[in-house]
Amino acid sequence: MSSPRHVPVLLDRVVALLAPALGHDGATMIDATLGLGGHSEAVLTRIPGSRVIGVDRDPAALALAGERLAPFGDRFTPVHAVYDEIPNVLADLNRSSVDAVLFDLGVSSMQLDLRERGFAYAEDAPLDMRMDSTVGQTAADVLNTYAVGDLTRILRDYGEEKFAAKIARAIVREREAEPWSRSGRLVELLYAEIPAPARRTGGHPAKRTFQALRMEVNDELAVLRRAMPAAIEAIAVGGRVVVESYHSLEDRLVKQAFTAATKSDVPLDLPFVPEGSEPALRLVTRGSEKADAGEIEENPRAASVRLRAIERVRPDGPTSGPTRRRGEA
Repeated sequence: MSSPRHVPVLLDRVVALLAPALGHDGATMIDATLGLGGHSEAVLTRIPGSRVIGVDRDPAALALAGERLAPFGDRFTPVHAVYDEIPNVLADLNRSSVDAVLFDLGVSSMQLDLRERGFAYAEDAPLDMRMDSTVGQTAADVLNTYAVGDLTRILRDYGEEKFAAKIARAIVREREAEPWSRSGRLVELLYAEIPAPARRTGGHPAKRTFQALRMEVNDELAVLRRAMPAAIEAIAVGGRVVVESYHSLEDRLVKQAFTAATKSDVPLDLPFVPEGSEPALRLVTRGSEKADAGEIEENPRAASVRLRAIERVRPDGPTSGPTRRRGEA
């Protein structure tokens, strides 16, 4: 069992971005990817009076995080859900909004550390990779049923694997002899199919394929595409959405959602912006923030992180008042 003491990526910066939204007593954050509860613990410890609704699709993660956060009593509320179900979570808790929503995307340390979950390629294990191991198809199901073209697509798009087509053909060929069930056999195939020069760069040769399978099994991009507008809609005035992503496609979806939410509908040739026509949200970060060399040395997972934040500055919908010229604060 993993120790619940992994330090989350960019923890201090994430808490600093959340703090302005959680500065009043009773302010509530949805930790949409609770995991082992590291971010939630930091928020509850450093921001007195704050509350956290911890959401995770993984029952094992909820149990571990619940133990870790038990000292905070009713300031922490665990919820078993997928993070695109934020509207349902709020409805079930009789809430219309929260003050912050945090996403730390990707696989959690606990899931990587538990061999039987099949996320890690360092040890032989069942090819599962479900974040909620009680529902849905497994990685083995994907490998045993997908056509060559579909396997090529997910390896290329989700794993950014140069040899996607070659690997996909080999997967289909090998399953004719024996269905896929264990990660060790898949790692052996990847070593055989990826040319030696390519294996010497870019980390472990199985990294990209395992990432692609995990994203497909858990439908991660589709879930994220639904979750971003739901999170933005959920925050009250002064509230913030903070997102850590580790994959270019994830970061692109976050950027698109934030850009759409902060875009003005006023024609560009209009010399002034009517009061109430300004975007209801503003970008907090300038582009995406990255980890510095010191953080990456301490936590290699930080190398690929992209951090973005957005804030609601006024309610949605028109308001009355004076007009403002373009460029005026």
